[in-house]
Amino acid sequence: MLSKKNRYAFHALLDLAEHQNEGPRLISEIADAKKIPKKFLETILLELKKAGFLGSKMGKGGGYYLLKKPNEIHFADVIRLVDGPIALLPCVSLNYYEKCDECISPEEVCGLKRVMTKVRDESLKVLENRTIEDIL
Repeated sequence: MLSKKNRYAFHALLDLAEHQNEGPRLISEIADAKKIPKKFLETILLELKKAGFLGSKMGKGGGYYLLKKPNEIHFADVIRLVDGPIALLPCVSLNYYEKCDECISPEEVCGLKRVMTKVRDESLKVLENRTIEDIL
């Protein structure tokens, strides 16, 4: 399940994409339009900015804007940025691999790992090929 923080990140990116030709958007404009708590949104937008998805401008006419085109912002990248691994188990994660502490069988014969690897792969087929443009 997507966290609330991730859902808010997608809503904020969608808002910025919808208004990309109008110049920078104020945090308050995004928060009001998408019903996101302003303080929570500030944190999310800063993370998206640090990751290179957004730029910002200070002063009059300032706010946040997309640095990437909507068709360049993939769901998988946003999910990983905000929530970390997409995989349901740490031992099948491509970017955040960890051996499972409670696992008693060798990884190469673990049935649970085999199934969760398939779940990860199928999820990634969708998430890596869907962008903000797909939800505009």
